[in-house]
Amino acid sequence: MESDEQVLADTRRWIEKAVIGLNLCPFAKAVYVKNQVRIVVSHARHLDAFLDELDRELLLLRDTPAEQIDTTLLVHPTLFPDFEVFNDFLNVVDDVVAEHELEGVIQVAPFHPAFQFEGTAPDDVTNNTNRAPYPTLHLLREDSVERAAESGDDADTIVERNQQRLRELGVAGWQALLQPERGQ
Repeated sequence: MESDEQVLADTRRWIEKAVIGLNLCPFAKAVYVKNQVRIVVSHARHLDAFLDELDRELLLLRDTPAEQIDTTLLVHPTLFPDFEVFNDFLNVVDDVVAEHELEGVIQVAPFHPAFQFEGTAPDDVTNNTNRAPYPTLHLLREDSVERAAESGDDADTIVERNQQRLRELGVAGWQALLQPERGQ
């Protein structure tokens, strides 16, 4: 089991090299450089405890000004080794958002090391747009997403551009991108 420091380092490397470095999310850099991205490593031993953490993080994000925390990454390095289980769990996540009456306020974007879009092969490089080093729930403020979207491309254009960028990069290029630098 990796230490929290390793999980955080891997997650930050992914954000810096892939998400921001490849501009997979054109909105990420602004909040990241202002330290408005909260990264939480979960140690929950079962789904109920993880849901309790999700509850706390949703409410914290709701109750904290965006200038302090604009977005949260809830990362669990071991609870969801199987992508299908993680993917099924997202229905429960949607229910939790609704339970807190946060629909239209906070949205959750899923990332998983084995993420696979429907209709793609497991090794399709475009799956990497939603792959992270560890299973991650990205909690986003809807108003922040809308403001960012107003100043740039629409979601479909971003998805198409990201898929093309990853096809050009290729699997080997993606893997090399996320390798730790020597000394890390």
